[in-house]
Amino acid sequence: MPDTYTTVSGDIWDDIAYRKLGGERYTSLLMEANTKYLDIVVFPAGIVLTLPEIKTPIPEKLPPWKR
Repeated sequence: MPDTYTTVSGDIWDDIAYRKLGGERYTSLLMEANTKYLDIVVFPAGIVLTLPEIKTPIPEKLPPWKR
């Protein structure tokens, strides 16, 4: 079951991505996971957003025991 976040009044996309996903760079992933809310810039309270799973790539240079 995907993680969700319920907005509070005044939330904006990039702030939600920063607080819940770990960085503003994930804003586009958050928006892609919640396309029906793309017309909202400043959220009202009570909108339930799906938080996308963030997969961190494993650097190729790590030794096998650290992968």
